Amino acid sequence: MRIVLDTNALLISIPQSSKYRVIFDRFLAKHFSIVLSNDILSEYAEIIAQKTNSIVSTNIIEMLISAKNVEKQEIFFKWQIIEIDEDDNKFVDCAIAGNVDYLVTNDKHFNVVKSVGFPPVTILNIDEFVELLINDI
Repeated sequence: MRIVLDTNALLISIPQSSKYRVIFDRFLAKHFSIVLSNDILSEYAEIIAQKTNSIVSTNIIEMLISAKNVEKQEIFFKWQIIEIDEDDNKFVDCAIAGNVDYLVTNDKHFNVVKSVGFPPVTILNIDEFVELLINDI
């Protein structure tokens, strides 16, 4: 399974005590691959550093860069599907370019993607993704 993981979904999956830790643990166990672009990686680094500290951010980013189940995706076309928060388009563009199975997010701005028939992108919220991971053992 290949996914694009929104920054907030990644962020809440990192703490050991998080009910969403199963996402991070299953990623580390190579149960799925994360597809990301340079823009996504940069946002991960920035937001994780803001919410934790630069050491945690650096460690997570280095782990993602070296992980065998992380796929780097070049973005050649920007679809501009999300108008409310245009910065979110980097995730949609990566999901489309990478032909991923799911884009995982709890961000309501992505709801517009569900109403667009083309290009197809399957959006799962974090709870739906956790349920999928738990049932896919």
